[in-house]
Amino acid sequence: MRTATTIEASGGEHWSQQSDFVVEAEKLGLDVCWVAEAWGSDAPSALGYYAALTDRMLLGSGVMQLGTRTPTAVAQTAITLSNLSGGRFLLGLGASGPQVIEGLHGVSFARPLRRMRETVEIVRRVVGGGRLSYSGAEFTLPLPGGEAVPMRLSMRAEHDIPVYLAALSPAMLRLTGEAADGWLGTSFVPEGAADAYFAHLDEGLARSGRTRADLDVCQGAEVAFAADEEALGAMVAGRRKELAFSLGGMGSASTNFYNNAYSRQGWAEVAAEVRERWQAGDRDGAAGLVTDEMVLGTTLIGTEAMVRERLAVWRDAGVDTVRLYPAGETLEDRLTTLGRAIELVHEVDRTG
Repeated sequence: MRTATTIEASGGEHWSQQSDFVVEAEKLGLDVCWVAEAWGSDAPSALGYYAALTDRMLLGSGVMQLGTRTPTAVAQTAITLSNLSGGRFLLGLGASGPQVIEGLHGVSFARPLRRMRETVEIVRRVVGGGRLSYSGAEFTLPLPGGEAVPMRLSMRAEHDIPVYLAALSPAMLRLTGEAADGWLGTSFVPEGAADAYFAHLDEGLARSGRTRADLDVCQGAEVAFAADEEALGAMVAGRRKELAFSLGGMGSASTNFYNNAYSRQGWAEVAAEVRERWQAGDRDGAAGLVTDEMVLGTTLIGTEAMVRERLAVWRDAGVDTVRLYPAGETLEDRLTTLGRAIELVHEVDRTG
């Protein structure tokens, strides 16, 4: 498996610490660094900066959100970052959710599947270098009724630009299998992934005449090492409220893709009750419903032996790139955790 991480440039950490983490992560042998956008800083600006600080590591937008840029602007940004980095850029796209898209950007969240399909198609046409003429349900280029004629960019893509989609719903997973080079997933339980995720990805792959070997399955989880069972118990307890927030607080009152994903993997009743309590303002009550099994099932938390075993389960389930979110109070702590996790991934690969 390849190793990756995701950083969020707006997480309150000083920019110099963030850049130090990226540089040191490359030295540790990390293969890919994704930069999140969410509702903080934009991803492309940080990616351009990190491209200048690194030499080998791939850099990806994890993710740029639909609705915040036109499809052509997405393509321009991707080509610029790819050319600047010598072909090290990966374009990660995601629909986000109505709270961010409508609440922050004032753009309708309606029809995200169709908008994603058309965005990918337009991006690929722009990257291909031809004159841009496109007629879709969401986008028409050039805009009809005016004086414009089809154009091409004055800049050319010097490298291939792989497209990754962040997907959780069955329909978006099918589109990912059909149209993307990689899948950026989360809320991943390997034991339940066949029905919850891979069946839909494989359906999309079949539509385009491809197989799982043509898609980079990139899954992420927090990684943290506990010295013993007592320390592990404290770690798990500390993560319950974080998971409760994902299940109850992410998205809007009617749309929570994380809750839906957990529900499809065997926790429908618990996920529904956690959401109900969280929305009612009972945050502690919601966290109290989260079980140890739910926390451990979707993270890489445990003793070294436990983490090694779970990494093997992830590999056997079909994960190609494991996205590691290293725990730690300080930069040094996080890098130490990341370095050991990378070593364990390599150990698992060597043992088959």
